Amino acid sequence: MHFKSMISSLLIITTATAMCTMDAFASSKYDLRRRVIELTGIFKLSNGSRRVSRAEFAAMLVRASSYRETVSAAAGVSVFTDVPAEHEYASYIRIAARQGWMKGFLGGKFKPEEYITLQDAANAVLAVLGYTNEDFTGNQNGSRIAKFQYLELNQELEGVQPDEVLTEDNCLNLFYNLLKTEPKNSQQIYGAFMDLTLSSDGEINPLEMLDTSVKGPLVVTKSRTMASQLPFLMDKASFFLDGEPATKAEIKAAQEENGYVVMYYNASSKTVWVYSAQSDSMSGQTVLRGEITNIYYRASDVMTPTAVTLTTDDGDSYECSLTTSDLQFAFSIYGTVKVGDDVILICSGSSEGADGDITYRVTDFVED
Repeated sequence: MHFKSMISSLLIITTATAMCTMDAFASSKYDLRRRVIELTGIFKLSNGSRRVSRAEFAAMLVRASSYRETVSAAAGVSVFTDVPAEHEYASYIRIAARQGWMKGFLGGKFKPEEYITLQDAANAVLAVLGYTNEDFTGNQNGSRIAKFQYLELNQELEGVQPDEVLTEDNCLNLFYNLLKTEPKNSQQIYGAFMDLTLSSDGEINPLEMLDTSVKGPLVVTKSRTMASQLPFLMDKASFFLDGEPATKAEIKAAQEENGYVVMYYNASSKTVWVYSAQSDSMSGQTVLRGEITNIYYRASDVMTPTAVTLTTDDGDSYECSLTTSDLQFAFSIYGTVKVGDDVILICSGSSEGADGDITYRVTDFVED
């Protein structure tokens, strides 16, 4: 299972950068938090400084909970006069209100377009963690902010005042903190339901989740459906296509256009990652399908392959490096893949080689 190395490469890069300067360290920490939030499907950042609406925040709350599986069941119903049933976030708002995480206003309004403040966000995440009015005395808002800070839910948010509006970056830090906080009367972190764990430094370890719970790669051709290979209903899943949030229709279109896609999934979080042929997305991943026409070895070590050449049906050739021991074994004389075999390679880290050709690093493969 090599999908882990796709994320690992990104973390290694940011960790190495962090050793250079304090600014780089901050960037590495931010990149890790962003990767966790996006991998778990809570939300995809578009512009970190963009202010977040109450409707958007309701969606984040639901996607960060086990109720993410019930969004489709809540569709077509509105509980607020200013949130019609066809509103983009109507289902999320209904769930967030029904669970008591967010409240409406006089006149039966939710004010979905208004921006979320830190005070309202703090009240919401404390409710998600199981805290109720009975847990606070005196000034409810002041007591809740004090608990919010005590639980360290304010990490990377220390300068934000209770009445300030939250940005995407603020929400990224808030939900990351939520995932690693223990709910009331629990000894597990909140993110445990997504198979998240903490590393020795107290930070969320996405590699552990990916290593133990992500299944794949699975090849889904035009003649097959993703639903036939998933152990859960697609209506309850979060989808990513080439590293970006996507709809089922967008994935189906990629499947039809390319003839196939490669899929990974996490059953616990009901998250599906799909990669299409020769993607040029910012995720840095691409899928290559063809015949292995060469396997290269070091002159000093004729037992360990270092790279392969894959030639597509169109006659295009790609040089792909092998950098991990399990992949090197698979393409060695002891492995299962030989020159002449048809395979699908999942690659990352494309770069210009010495001769001007693009090279790729193999992160996973499927015998075709």
